[in-house]
Amino acid sequence: MLDDERCKCENLIFTMNLIAGHVKKMSGDLDIKSVSKFVCKLVSAKKDLFRVFIMGAGRSGLVGRSFAMRLMHLGFTVFVVGETTTPAVHSDDIVIAISGSGETPSIVSLGKITKDIGATLIAITSNPHAALAGISDITVKIRGRTGDLAEEGYLERHMKGKYRTLTPMGTTFEISTMIFLDSVIAELMVLIDATEDDLKKRHSVFD
Repeated sequence: MLDDERCKCENLIFTMNLIAGHVKKMSGDLDIKSVSKFVCKLVSAKKDLFRVFIMGAGRSGLVGRSFAMRLMHLGFTVFVVGETTTPAVHSDDIVIAISGSGETPSIVSLGKITKDIGATLIAITSNPHAALAGISDITVKIRGRTGDLAEEGYLERHMKGKYRTLTPMGTTFEISTMIFLDSVIAELMVLIDATEDDLKKRHSVFD
């Protein structure tokens, strides 16, 4: 058992500050033009009753689920790709794909299917030159992982036992994307004139 002297949590505090600094830098690096297109597309979807689909693998998928829940609270018709109750995508739908590398095979493949259907594809990635961004109608770059992570997707790495360490640079894309998407919700609340009470009305009573 470690003694109190060794459990000062200095690395914990250092890492929190490192991530906070990274998120602050990320906000300054955002391409406001692409972000505005993304937000306006969502506002139009709400107004015209279009459906929103969200997909991502691994931790990116968890971030996507959180965003889907918030959109539901705002009254959007939203689904998470891969769930058993998710319906088929149609040409007037919006599909949001979250992938740090932008090369996750399963997500890129689903992105291509999205384009074949004729739906709008929005990519959220740290690599604007990746395959996913190349087929997307709108790409939002979120500063995240460094290095070449395009060689394999999450599922492929997991099957081969290639687990990446949970270092700050290995998780900052997901953390930054989570904060970015929560901020998108705040922007949407203003644009569609929603209040926190409106969100509470749609919050699950089973939590």
